[in-house]
Amino acid sequence: MMNPSYERLMLLRPLIGLGLASCLVFVACGDSSVSKASSGTCPSTKVAVVVTVDQWGDIVSDLAGSCGVVTTIIKSSSVDPHEYEPTAGDNATFTKAQLVVINGLDYDPWANKAIDTLSKKPMLINGGEVVGRKEGDNPHLWYGPEYVYQVADAVTAALKQLSPSAAAYLDERHQSWKVAMKPYDDAVAAAKLKAMGKTFGATESVFDYMASAVGLTNATPQGYQNAASNGSDPAPGDVNDFESALRSTKMNVLIYNTQTEGAVPAQLRKVADTAKLPVVEVTETVKPGSKGFVDWQVKQLESLTQALR
Repeated sequence: MMNPSYERLMLLRPLIGLGLASCLVFVACGDSSVSKASSGTCPSTKVAVVVTVDQWGDIVSDLAGSCGVVTTIIKSSSVDPHEYEPTAGDNATFTKAQLVVINGLDYDPWANKAIDTLSKKPMLINGGEVVGRKEGDNPHLWYGPEYVYQVADAVTAALKQLSPSAAAYLDERHQSWKVAMKPYDDAVAAAKLKAMGKTFGATESVFDYMASAVGLTNATPQGYQNAASNGSDPAPGDVNDFESALRSTKMNVLIYNTQTEGAVPAQLRKVADTAKLPVVEVTETVKPGSKGFVDWQVKQLESLTQALR
């Protein structure tokens, strides 16, 4: 998402068979390589954790292991996190939470409102604050490799503070999670080798942190980027500039979020296809059928590497 007002015009998540649900996520919900490691009994009382969105829920579940009861509020790709209204059940879950993990950067503002109503405040991890970003910045932090590790470090530190007697177990979980992240790290490194000197265009900013991390240069026309960040429709001239760039050699690949619908993104993709410019499909939320965060991200990075060859 670029920002709330822009997405209210463009964002639609039509993936079939997914419904909104608050889901208790245990270790088995994470990547299997982490789930099998450090799977012993928690030496302390379980910590009640609430995570706002599934992009972080999978990671938090893996880090907590059997020492956490992790509830992820939004696990549906058909819901705009900006506009979500917590249910009575969600609010009850917040009431019982000892730790809440939010993305921040106005991505899940309803969580702050829910927490503000509580007489006893839980410990809060705000991803945007953890990584040093400010309001108005791109909120898609889970696409920044460095940010993923920074937030994970903060989660483990918070869990250890809430459950000191489980510190050794939680450290082991954290190390096991890092080992399970190796395919992700390798996929980022492989993309870097192919991205050197290459450029990309994007119909929205969801993948920008990853594109920057692997060394791609953003060639999306500035007028288009400005319109997106301001929450307005791009002007016809901005769209025309984008189309011209797609037809020329100014871009090596188009990053396209398959969870968007609208005339402009569809039009830009059609131009790229006609120009035989590689298109890499990405999703904002964990793709249905993925085994977890690592599986989801690796497949997209492999598609990017292939497109850049």
